[in-house]
Amino acid sequence: MDPIDEHRLSFGAAARIYQQSRPGYPAQALTWAIGTAPGRVVDLGAGTGQLTRVALAAGFEVVPVEPDPGMRAALDEATPGTVALEGSAESIPLPDGYADAVVVGTAYHWFDKARAHPEIIRVLRPGGVFAPMRNDRDVSVDWVRQLDVIIRSALFHRPENAAFGELFAPFEQSEFRHSVTQTPQGLVDLIATRSWYLVAPSDERRRLREAVLELCATHPDLAGRDSFALPYVTKVLRTVRR
Repeated sequence: MDPIDEHRLSFGAAARIYQQSRPGYPAQALTWAIGTAPGRVVDLGAGTGQLTRVALAAGFEVVPVEPDPGMRAALDEATPGTVALEGSAESIPLPDGYADAVVVGTAYHWFDKARAHPEIIRVLRPGGVFAPMRNDRDVSVDWVRQLDVIIRSALFHRPENAAFGELFAPFEQSEFRHSVTQTPQGLVDLIATRSWYLVAPSDERRRLREAVLELCATHPDLAGRDSFALPYVTKVLRTVRR
């Protein structure tokens, strides 16, 4: 199997932990990207529905699309009244001009852009918005920066590419800061939802878990604490179908 596919298709095995551990997205980020309801939104690579639920809470009609059956099942369970469609960014099971907006939450780096961009154009109405966004840990905080060092020792990274092509207008970008409450075990669970962890040998997984727990036990901002805030920066790109 291609290494990218091995990583991209690894998440279903950890779908329940993924649902419990991955952060959501600030409502302000979604509003900045696609405006306010009403409207029809497609959430591509929807995972277990972190962004889907933000859009639903904002009043949008939302159709999540996700290739992994385990992730779809977790999304459906966590989002009553919503059924995720089987599909991918490269093959969206929706008709032409269906959506007012297409959003992506921390999945855009997995897309085959040459195939995905024409599909996104196809399902967007003229003037519709395409808005990929991602949650990055805020490494301006010392302990988060040290966590990042641990993570990057094992990281498989497929870089983002914001060249959307001539069928889209020039993109805008913005950032939104937020945080979620975490625990030492929660941090271990969080890294256990990453593709580079899921495909790693058991001894490498153990090393990573032990390193995270050691950080929690020894860093002065974390030692002795049952819970703490994990800060994020949500980075949003926004473009429009010409």
